[in-house]
Amino acid sequence: MVDVSGKTVSRRIAVAQARVWLPGAVMANLADGDIAGPKGPVFQTAIIAGTMACKKTPELIPFCHPLQLEDCKITIAVNGADEAVIQCRTVVHYKTGVEMEALTGATVAALTVYDMCKALSHDIVIRDIRLVAKYGGKSDFGDDTTTTTATDV
Repeated sequence: MVDVSGKTVSRRIAVAQARVWLPGAVMANLADGDIAGPKGPVFQTAIIAGTMACKKTPELIPFCHPLQLEDCKITIAVNGADEAVIQCRTVVHYKTGVEMEALTGATVAALTVYDMCKALSHDIVIRDIRLVAKYGGKSDFGDDTTTTTATDV
């Protein structure tokens, strides 16, 4: 692990995103903002799975510091390209950032969408898992006005 004992505690925010392309066989089951899959409501379940994953990040990634997350929000929306766009926003007051928690949350939510829809099609593609923005550490990154406003920083 990196020694953070000399760092100052500050409010840290990170936003990560994953995109999941959904073929027609999956999109045909989209109604009321969620997919009714054979295993149940896909997006609702993915949000829960992603949130749980954020909390377990240091158990999954060996050198991540264990953090007491103060907030974790995951949203999923389908865009015009038949993609489920998953965004995970994490917040903590600590000496190190929460980028890995946000990335883990978005990734596990995407994997959950795949798992819950694979009975409908195996042509699902998970892509573009990336950090969108981070604030509050040594350097800020990103210009994400859709999920993080100036009052959030």
